[in-house]
Amino acid sequence: MAVTHTHRLILPADANHHGTLYAGSLLRLALEAAYATAHRHIGPKANLVLRRVIDIECYYPAPIGSVVEIVGAAIHQTQAYLVIGLVGTPLPGRDGPWMDGMMGFVQIDERSRPVGIPVEANDVDPPSGDEWKKLKERLAHRLTAR
Repeated sequence: MAVTHTHRLILPADANHHGTLYAGSLLRLALEAAYATAHRHIGPKANLVLRRVIDIECYYPAPIGSVVEIVGAAIHQTQAYLVIGLVGTPLPGRDGPWMDGMMGFVQIDERSRPVGIPVEANDVDPPSGDEWKKLKERLAHRLTAR
């Protein structure tokens, strides 16, 4: 299992006019966390591109000056597609994650064509807990809705 922990201080440049994390900055931070997790999951042979932002939810605003944490883990893998789940650890004074989401990646070759995920990749074994169960259920719904 390859779990990552990404930390970020929310700066004024990351904020909207309300003084909280701007949606574009959230997306950038989530993508960085997801890519780092996917790269760690695959290992040294990783050559990944984002295929799809499956889902991202922000439940509580993160104000300027707060330090946020996003935990990432692989939650689904097929021969050529890897889905990374993200859960933002609770902010001070709040219950439950401040955000969660899922992003899908594909492994590509030197011509930028999709190829299979290397056999050396880690097993998909996300952390336990209600927030991870909820992500897997949302993913199952998204995959069957297509």
